[in-house]
Amino acid sequence: MDVSDLGTRLFSNLAARPEGVLALRFLLQPAVSSVLGILDGIKDARTDRTPYLWTILSVPGKRRGRLSEGVSATTKVLGMALATDLIYQYRTLDTFYLDEALVVALALGFVPYLLIRGPAARVTRWWMLRKARG
Repeated sequence: MDVSDLGTRLFSNLAARPEGVLALRFLLQPAVSSVLGILDGIKDARTDRTPYLWTILSVPGKRRGRLSEGVSATTKVLGMALATDLIYQYRTLDTFYLDEALVVALALGFVPYLLIRGPAARVTRWWMLRKARG
């Protein structure tokens, strides 16, 4: 199988996933990941840490540590997303495609965390400053 066949299979199978068996995970996994991002964003604000995504993108010396921190915070969600997608594949496609399962797990389990943690920290910092002023 060449790369173009792999890409075609990947995108056609991914497009079919939000419907049918186990579709609820497309709501639950990003929601859980977002809650984890909010909680960690609040911790970042309270401990006066730099914004999460900004640090990953612009501070090479801290990139690995912050990414590792995010992955460890979302490990259970990523594992559940991976297992759920493999179950879906087995029930629907009668086979396993690990590459597809990894894409879905990262999209549902880590991307929401990555996107929400920084804004949660900023809102918390704003709230704390507002509260301190009176």
